[in-house]
Amino acid sequence: MPLDPFFAERLRVHRRYLLGQAVRRVKPAFQTAAAKPTAGKKLSPRERHRRAALAWDRTELQTVGTPPPDVPTEEYVVPVPGYPDVGVRVYRPQGLEESAPAVLSFFGGAFRIGGVDYPTTDAAYRRRAVDAGVVVVAVRYALAPEHRYPTQVEQGYAALDWLHEHAAEVGVDPARIAVQGTSAGAALAAAVTLANRDRARHPLRLQLLEVPVLDLTARYLDLRPTWAMGIPAVVALRELRSVARTYLPEAARSTEALASPLRAAHHDGLPPALIMTAEYDPLRRHGDAYATALRRSGVDATAVRYDGAIHDIWIFTGVLDAARRWHDQVVGALRTLHD
Repeated sequence: MPLDPFFAERLRVHRRYLLGQAVRRVKPAFQTAAAKPTAGKKLSPRERHRRAALAWDRTELQTVGTPPPDVPTEEYVVPVPGYPDVGVRVYRPQGLEESAPAVLSFFGGAFRIGGVDYPTTDAAYRRRAVDAGVVVVAVRYALAPEHRYPTQVEQGYAALDWLHEHAAEVGVDPARIAVQGTSAGAALAAAVTLANRDRARHPLRLQLLEVPVLDLTARYLDLRPTWAMGIPAVVALRELRSVARTYLPEAARSTEALASPLRAAHHDGLPPALIMTAEYDPLRRHGDAYATALRRSGVDATAVRYDGAIHDIWIFTGVLDAARRWHDQVVGALRTLHD
């Protein structure tokens, strides 16, 4: 299916951005040295990137997103043995039952940007909590490269362990918990289900993986979407390798199951899965392959691909029917926790 016209226009803008980035990378060094110094504290390239990403995200919510409902929240700090403590934000809509279903959620951002406080992420959690009638427990996992794998997985598992142990305090039913993640967050959600299976075996009703990255070796990277969009394949390859290099302490660990859940020795005993992918996303084969691996292990798994859509389709609920259908499908899956 052709790329949605809305995304096609954004793609033209993005290609101009990529060209500008390439030009800046090859500028002579003396031009950089001649640049005027900035006032105040000098930000590192990573700090500038994160600040720009947050500003971009704020604009996205205002221009293409949907304003969120008001949902009461509470903040908790969870100890993680051997790793930094992790924060969680609990979104609990008014009027929920005393022991409500819950979803443990992991934001996206290539392991190195993003967060619970990003406007589009926070808005999505609020809308999903209200529309599905569930408690959303959002994990503030640490970012790379300041903190590398397996810190994020251990923080996610500790959050799941804490949620079960403190279910009564938080007001959730420990028998009706799902895990959810978007992009890099989906990798963490899948890894947490594997860790849980091999450790505590807390009951989990569902794993909801949105545009997941599930193999950091690049084996399942699908370059056809980048070709179709007129983006050089090297860009997609370079991006995934950059993500892996930032997140992993060494490249050899990309084959570990908790880094690349597709590479687990087996997927027996995992919770049922809904895996959502986009046609114009080089990660789309990850979702298809993971659904196949789960089904081979006897796990109920459904993979759904949104034609004409791109990796961050879920953001555009203010302007695209496809994004609204994505939201509705997520909400429908979470509502099954009430059964």
